[in-house]
Amino acid sequence: MGMSSLKLLKYVLFFFNLLFWLCGCCILGFGIYFLVHNDFGVLFHKLPFLTLGNILVIVGSIIMVVAFLGCMGSIKENKCLLMSFFVLLLIILLAEVTLAILLFVHEQKLNSYVAEGLTESIHRYYLDNSTKAAWDSIQSFLHCCGVNQTSDWSGHPPASCPSEQGVKGCYMKTQEWFHSNFLYIGIIIICICMIQVLGMSFALTLNCQIDKTSQAIGL
Repeated sequence: MGMSSLKLLKYVLFFFNLLFWLCGCCILGFGIYFLVHNDFGVLFHKLPFLTLGNILVIVGSIIMVVAFLGCMGSIKENKCLLMSFFVLLLIILLAEVTLAILLFVHEQKLNSYVAEGLTESIHRYYLDNSTKAAWDSIQSFLHCCGVNQTSDWSGHPPASCPSEQGVKGCYMKTQEWFHSNFLYIGIIIICICMIQVLGMSFALTLNCQIDKTSQAIGL
């Protein structure tokens, strides 16, 4: 691999990470927006930090940090930054695989835990403004009512519930959507993992090529 190939690989990795850095900025911006406006409140009171805003802020921050290391490591041809970029991508990839395995193994427990958490939060609807905001947002967005059915609400359902008959529960509707789009979700996850592996491969190749170039010019 000559100097021209090294430059090509360097700029490909740079623009690849620059694009992801911009995506991370957008995700972080949406997360901050949701935190400030509190459009999506707390659904699971045993996990109060598990809100849409917090998740987007964490994901956006991680993407920005990793992409920044990739950008600077490639454009500066810095081996330390490139290896940091590689290690972080590897850790993220292993975490994703581990999480996928745990979700698959404990699917039934997770389903029951989520259903219990949602049922508990329904009883807090009129007691907590954050819970009220969360349920109103979800029911309006998904066009659903309650956890499994409208009767989950004791008494008259809130105004955010659709008025027509036969409206499905939010948890049931989410499950149906997930199962009907399982193939597309799987393809997206596989593509994300492939992009991560590709980024790791580029980082290692560029790192090795920097060593060879340095040896060739006697550094």
